[in-house]
Amino acid sequence: MTVEDIQTAEPRHLDYEHAAGPAEAHRLIRAARERGPIAMGPHGPEILTYELVRTVLRDDRFAMPQGLGLTAQGVTSGELWDIVVSGLLSLDGEPHQRQRRLVAKAFTPKSAGRLRTACAEVIAELVDRASSTGHCDAVTDIARPYPIPIICELLGTGRQDWHRFSAWSDDIFKIFDWNVVDDEATIVAAWRALESHLDDMVTRRRDHLTDDLLSDMMRAEIDGDRLDHEELLTLSATLLMAGTDTTRNQLAAAIEVFCDHPDQWALLAEHPELAGRAVEEVMRYSPVIFNTLRIALEDVELAGHLLPAGALVIANTAAANRDPSVFDEPDRFDITRDDAPAMLTFGGGVHYCLGSHLARIELTEALTTMARRMTAIRRDGPSSWRPITGISGPATLPIAYDCGYRNPRREL
Repeated sequence: MTVEDIQTAEPRHLDYEHAAGPAEAHRLIRAARERGPIAMGPHGPEILTYELVRTVLRDDRFAMPQGLGLTAQGVTSGELWDIVVSGLLSLDGEPHQRQRRLVAKAFTPKSAGRLRTACAEVIAELVDRASSTGHCDAVTDIARPYPIPIICELLGTGRQDWHRFSAWSDDIFKIFDWNVVDDEATIVAAWRALESHLDDMVTRRRDHLTDDLLSDMMRAEIDGDRLDHEELLTLSATLLMAGTDTTRNQLAAAIEVFCDHPDQWALLAEHPELAGRAVEEVMRYSPVIFNTLRIALEDVELAGHLLPAGALVIANTAAANRDPSVFDEPDRFDITRDDAPAMLTFGGGVHYCLGSHLARIELTEALTTMARRMTAIRRDGPSSWRPITGISGPATLPIAYDCGYRNPRREL
């Protein structure tokens, strides 16, 4: 069966981009997966089962498409194209391996772990501001401002810059939506403003290396090879942006899930040692990134379907995370889930998320503190989600809660 055969097979069509929220999107995906492991989506074939998604992410017959999703939208040149193709996500082969080795030498689990205290301090400050009223908007008051001061500390820039970084992040991450033609000027302007800010920072740091990721990337060396100035700019910008939008949207999505599962919130408050599992389960159950793109480098047959060379393939990690052949009762949210396979929200293979260690620490610290100090969390009005494309997540989430510690003895 060819891609064209899949496209004309009406029962296997799948389109969840305009779903009202994640529940509807997961329902549509589940129905498509029940009909077969591959469905034709608006932009190409979508891979829906855990093992096949894992194969696509790890198989070197598939690569990250140059320019990410720009080519599929008719953008193959120009300023935005030049920005995107120079980034780590667009690189494959030796250029990608080289930059990733150098960055990984600096951005280690140990270096991410040094930020645990900063995470605890930032979330405690945000909770302090909100706790006196007993209600807030979890997106505006907690999730949105949470990660940027931490990323600023990671790179060694001042926390006072977080408002600017936040605004730039909002605009730059429009690159992952399917509306790039209309947003191109906005994306480029935000990227250039961020790049200019970081250019000054990189130049100053060369003469005054400190204990931060940017300095560590400057020190990183393998057989005499180092990152050059332009690479440092692009990588710093990429890490700053990737560590901002994904974390704050995932935290907001986590809070929403717990609002709908108060027994799990109470369990986390009583047993903070479950926080690590809670993060894995939240990112499996309610991810804010539903898929990742790949391109077939040669003709590939998957589950009886032929994906021809050059075909854009969508690895639907959200579908994989709820595959009933892999996860027991996949539509059940359970932070005590044991011996579950690894969720695929961080991707896989050579493009596995470099910031996964930090993201886990940020979410663990945030959920632990909030569960202890904002008990009986619940919805306090209607919520809404951003479109289920690119990086999604709640746009608004009014919540109410009881203030104070669930178990004061844990503070002793």
